[in-house]
Amino acid sequence: MQRIAILGAGAMGTALTTPLSQNGHEVRLWGTELDVALLAELRAGRPHPRLGVPVVPSVQLYDPENLAQALADATVVVLAITSDGIISILRRAIPYLRPGNPLMMVTKGFGYDADQHVQLIPPLLYNELPSELKETSPIVAVGGPCKANEIAAGWPTATVYGSNDAHAVAACQRIFQTSAYRIQTTDDVIGLEVAAALKNAYAITLGICNGLELAQEHPWHDLKAASFPQAVKEMVQFAQAIGGRSETIYGLPGVGDLEVTALSGRNRVLGERLGRGETITDALEAMRKAEQTVEGVAAARFAVEYVEYLAQQGKLTLADFPLLSALNKMLAGDMNLIELLSEAVLPALAPHTSNE
Repeated sequence: MQRIAILGAGAMGTALTTPLSQNGHEVRLWGTELDVALLAELRAGRPHPRLGVPVVPSVQLYDPENLAQALADATVVVLAITSDGIISILRRAIPYLRPGNPLMMVTKGFGYDADQHVQLIPPLLYNELPSELKETSPIVAVGGPCKANEIAAGWPTATVYGSNDAHAVAACQRIFQTSAYRIQTTDDVIGLEVAAALKNAYAITLGICNGLELAQEHPWHDLKAASFPQAVKEMVQFAQAIGGRSETIYGLPGVGDLEVTALSGRNRVLGERLGRGETITDALEAMRKAEQTVEGVAAARFAVEYVEYLAQQGKLTLADFPLLSALNKMLAGDMNLIELLSEAVLPALAPHTSNE
């Protein structure tokens, strides 16, 4: 039996208590100050508001002020915090982390390093660790495709764990995997994290096609079908430019996760709202009131900034990312959705030739 501390009582953090509990581990679920209402529901034996499933009684629940107790003697720590808060939570946790144990993260996105350059989350976390933890506590990243509510319910799920430390990723695989929650491993952390972040952004564009259908009462299947491979192409280009592998994007973390995110989730919902005619301001405000964080918005903006940084090094140009560029225009308020998507994903017009 292992002692697992999960930091973050949101959807994914709470969902992971299901496979861990099924495997007989001691599971501790700690909530941030934003999770207090969620913890109250779980303590009352009611379903998690975002999952529709209660946690099993053996899961130990910890309030924000009890972080030290939640982490005491934990053999694996899982960071299940949104990208905008993960660094601050890690800093609070560092004094209580045990050297030699894996640090898992389910967070998806980008952030700024000390030089204000955009980076993926794993190196940002690594740079925060003191030297003893850097040397002994490998980071294991978790990618998709997996929906939190299905993991929580114990439904069949495929996911991917990634780390440069083969022993650590294999150990986490053994601890978490069940007959329903199956885990593939990879050493391509870059490709895994690029897919995890960018699929949220590109899912917004696919959701726009759903919204257009709802608003205009006829399908936009062709436009959506053209958008999907363009999204994959751009994810591949991005990953390869910074050292990731194309097969990661073509597998579960990329194509698989983009598919499931486009079928359901908050990023798709935002796109749907835009397609139905809502402004970006109104759509985001409505989702904020519903406590729905849309990580694809920040991911899209960070990605453009990252591409611009890579362009300075002669690796890529923003012209290589027409769909990402179109998305950022839409997120900035441009409501010419059909025109922007069409120019980004349809084949270029061939030069006109005369029959004469």
